[in-house]
Amino acid sequence: MAKRKSPTPSAEPEQTAQPTLSNLSVQEAEQTDTPAQTDGPYSRFTDFDIFLFRSGKHQRLYEKFGSHVVTHNGVVGTYFAVWAPSARYVAVIGNFNSWDKGSHSMNVRWDSSGIWETFIPHIGAGETYKYFIVHEGGRELEKGDPYAHFWEVPPKTASIVRDTYYEWQDQEWMANRKEKNALNAPFSVYEVHLASWRRDPGDPERELSYDEIANALVPYVQDMGFTHVEFMPVMQYPYAPSWGYQITGYFAPSSRFGTPQDFMRLVERLHQAGVGVILDWVPSHFPGDAHGLYEFDGSHLYEHPDMRRGYHPDWKSYIFNYSRPEVRSFLLSNAVFWLDRCHADGLRVDAVASMLYLDYSRNAGEWEPNMFGGRENLEAISLMKEINEAIYKEFPDTQTIAEESTAFPGVSRPVYTGGLGFGMKWMMGWMNDTLRYFERDPSFRKFHQDELTFSTIYAFTENFMLPLSHDEVVYGKHALVSKMPGDEWQRFANLRLLYAYMFTHSGTKLMFMGGEFGQTSEWKFDASLDWHLLEFAPHKGMAACVKALNTLYKTEPAMHERSFTADGFEWIDTTDRDNSVVTYIRKGNRPEDTLLVVLNMTPVPRHNYRIGVPMAGSYKEVFNSDSTEFYGSGVTNTTSIASEEEIWHGRPQSIQLNVPPLGAVVLKVD
Repeated sequence: MAKRKSPTPSAEPEQTAQPTLSNLSVQEAEQTDTPAQTDGPYSRFTDFDIFLFRSGKHQRLYEKFGSHVVTHNGVVGTYFAVWAPSARYVAVIGNFNSWDKGSHSMNVRWDSSGIWETFIPHIGAGETYKYFIVHEGGRELEKGDPYAHFWEVPPKTASIVRDTYYEWQDQEWMANRKEKNALNAPFSVYEVHLASWRRDPGDPERELSYDEIANALVPYVQDMGFTHVEFMPVMQYPYAPSWGYQITGYFAPSSRFGTPQDFMRLVERLHQAGVGVILDWVPSHFPGDAHGLYEFDGSHLYEHPDMRRGYHPDWKSYIFNYSRPEVRSFLLSNAVFWLDRCHADGLRVDAVASMLYLDYSRNAGEWEPNMFGGRENLEAISLMKEINEAIYKEFPDTQTIAEESTAFPGVSRPVYTGGLGFGMKWMMGWMNDTLRYFERDPSFRKFHQDELTFSTIYAFTENFMLPLSHDEVVYGKHALVSKMPGDEWQRFANLRLLYAYMFTHSGTKLMFMGGEFGQTSEWKFDASLDWHLLEFAPHKGMAACVKALNTLYKTEPAMHERSFTADGFEWIDTTDRDNSVVTYIRKGNRPEDTLLVVLNMTPVPRHNYRIGVPMAGSYKEVFNSDSTEFYGSGVTNTTSIASEEEIWHGRPQSIQLNVPPLGAVVLKVD
């Protein structure tokens, strides 16, 4: 079988003309009004590239900017290109020239694009470098390459010449992933923070490499039955406590864990195991590190110059200037890069709400209305639409997922209908209501049953993903199992019940690592999960329960075929508040795939509990969260239950069953 490859320098046309290198010194540059100009023959930019870049429409700037090893006139060297329109002098500095600021100056293009270029012979992959930039006002800066594919391991901050060549061996997955990523397919996501999922048992301070993570993660996720993994940001980030959400290297997998090719191999191995890969993507803000994007050429180049739009008060970071075409091209190209070069199956876009609204986390007088006097960030909205249109055109078998917490309309609706164009949206309202309900003492839940049922009023206005993410287990919020009331048995029963409700509710699913076995402590970004807990029955039972739910979700069509349409869900009864029992139906495309779900939110078992059923037949229990296998009490229905002609819940047929304490039962009609 032919090997699918990422683009490689050897596949590029050979450069044949001799480059013109400017040897202008820093002092000479500071004494002239006009930098040395050239349209160098080694340039990778065409006039059309420049047009697209300056129009905000370029989708593959990573093929142009940055460092690229090429053969020029028979000599191997590296081509460098950087955007610095407010600079009067730019040079490449690195180990190869002892960080001499005057020996390898760059040439600014003649077309006023602000792009500086050069070709340096006899240096190649592995070379460490930065750009030395002199602002037109005289300020001097040393910056990493915004388009670099590899960086030094923090706290070091230089870029490293590296390509993204990789001989992919995931052809089968790529050919068939349209079915795996479809909106009517099971989509159960395991959210992972690479630095803390698992660490070296012999040295808990040591983070595992991409290959070591793959050795443990791939078989684990496959065994647990998750369909996708979502990695919290893997892009190069300097500050570990940011969890990856403060990015300086947008086009580089984090060097903490290995090379770009090592990361690609991790993706490949997940694909070979039948597991999709979603990447957290952060186009909403970036940090003010001296080597990063902030004031890149001495001006507000990437960030908005008005700090009412350019500074984020919550995260003490800087907001992209969504109105600047070159910045739009940067972000558009970055979204495409991870799907193109790294074979990602989708992007989960972080903090979308902060991009949508100009007054996000700002008081009156701290923000400026848009041209129509409104609070919407029109430029950010148009950019998100353009990015989603580009992704679904170029990669129609992938998904974009918005972390968006407001009632902004049409987030997961197509752009041509007026939506933002995302494939899915996090259902933050469901998450908040559900956790608040389950944190209550069961004896008081009957007064708050609407918190459990309210989500179905708006559940089909968007393509919702139900998230129990990292944000719910940090900053004093406690681990999920620790949020649950009662003694140890009740806490674990409550959490199994919560998961059963989550998996049988309409929508796709996301669970943060550790939740699947009942991690008892809050998540720590700098320590491994408590894997030793799996030696104990409650945690082993929790893992078995989640595994069974994933199996049920994947094998029963009613659980996923109509996740986003109202015809896939129907309430049987929400009125039994005294017993805190709710019942509903999940439907597939065929009547025989219908499932009944019964949830008992109290620790009191309900024997011979009668519910109305949608059709005559024999009903068999296919899941019970109270199974002894899951550390439950074993109140189950071991034999099929024949329906009776007794009207109940307004239905001509009904059944009687045993409903376990703090338990969920799923039945299938025969």
